[in-house]
Amino acid sequence: MNGTMSDNANELFPTVDDQGNVTGCVTRGEAHGGSMILHPVVHLHVFNAHGDLFLQHRPVWKDIQPGKWDTACGGHVAYGETIEQALSREVSEELGITDFTPKFIGRYIFESSRERELVNVHITTYSGIITPDANELDGGRFWSRAEILANIGSNVFTPNFESEYLRFFSPSPKHPEREVEGLRSKVG
Repeated sequence: MNGTMSDNANELFPTVDDQGNVTGCVTRGEAHGGSMILHPVVHLHVFNAHGDLFLQHRPVWKDIQPGKWDTACGGHVAYGETIEQALSREVSEELGITDFTPKFIGRYIFESSRERELVNVHITTYSGIITPDANELDGGRFWSRAEILANIGSNVFTPNFESEYLRFFSPSPKHPEREVEGLRSKVG
């Protein structure tokens, strides 16, 4: 972790409508500065064969949610880039993974007090080596479903991760084992 690092406030992001159609561009600084301009991001949830979920630990120098545990890979789409290109670039940069097969599982709008994102969510199962980039992340590890559920609401995770996890992966109250099996079949 390098405390002298910071995000590039002049980096260009596309602006989009609720359907993901590009409508213009905005700088990172403006997008994260309370403008509430909708901009696209990509998320990849990386599961292992046991159904455990890899989470990244965000560095303290990040401008959004420093020091929290978050989705394995998440990043902004650069202006002129497709969702698929952004996902491939981010996963390679952050986790050192180039040989994965993503599956798109949904899209939603996430809004905080500082920004508004159109989140494009993907999953994959991966059993290779994950090498978090020290310039991008402060490490990471696999978490069991029980560990995640036990820590939701305790300020360990980013609010975006908690919301997304509950939206896409929360166990069924009647048959949680079916949810795990269903997830494995979705990603496998």
